[in-house]
Amino acid sequence: MSNLERYNTVFTSVFNVELDALTNDFSSETVDNWDSITQLSLVTDIEDEFDIMLDTEDILEFKSYEIGKKIVAKYDIEL
Repeated sequence: MSNLERYNTVFTSVFNVELDALTNDFSSETVDNWDSITQLSLVTDIEDEFDIMLDTEDILEFKSYEIGKKIVAKYDIEL
């Protein structure tokens, strides 16, 4: 499984959506169930999946599918 597939699996699992829902517009502003609890689950699952520890600043900025890709890339995870 590629890193992108792993990343997508975390998103589809946390948000309980199909893969085709993960578009550039998938963000905390457009997804109804993206709240603080879901944010925590997302961050925890991303950290577990890729064996990384996100900085506080990155956790606070992790507000969309696309931004998340850039944040994960900062930890040498190629998507």
